[in-house]
Amino acid sequence: MQHNLTRRAVLAGAGVGLLGAAGCTSVNGSSDRAARIDQRVDAALDYLYTNIEGTRELPTRASGILVMPLVTEAGFGFGGSYGRGALRVGGTTTDYYSAASGSFGFQIGAQQYAHALFFMTEAALADFRASSGFSVGGELEYALTSRGSALAADTTTVTAPVIGIIFGQAGLIAGATLEGTKYTRIFP
Repeated sequence: MQHNLTRRAVLAGAGVGLLGAAGCTSVNGSSDRAARIDQRVDAALDYLYTNIEGTRELPTRASGILVMPLVTEAGFGFGGSYGRGALRVGGTTTDYYSAASGSFGFQIGAQQYAHALFFMTEAALADFRASSGFSVGGELEYALTSRGSALAADTTTVTAPVIGIIFGQAGLIAGATLEGTKYTRIFP
């Protein structure tokens, strides 16, 4: 009986030690990941504002910006995409998110791109932040430019609660879209 208690105590102690070590790794790992994501977000925003006319003034009107600096999409019949980015409010990162989507149909190839969602109203930003898994779908109004052209300040972009911009595309699949993309908070 004494032998079992000792074995249990050793196993319990080892389990607590492993959990503690995993917790420390997780905290340090998320800090490193956050720094990498922030660097990529800075570079993506710099690229966006430099290369797509009409985007430089968007942050002054937006309540918040979600930037996915690198989304990788691949497909062969079934397809999917994944990327990580940051939500910035007032120029400061508040949370980190993943973006994922899946698809089925005639597709083959791979591509990478960046995208940004400009939340043009406080209500749109609040809805995004309150959701457990925000999805871009047909019910959401957004303006979209993916050709690297100027973003015109027409009635769509002036009244849209969210403006989505896909930029920096490189790869072999034609046409990236935000339709069906699900955003999930990964760490604060």
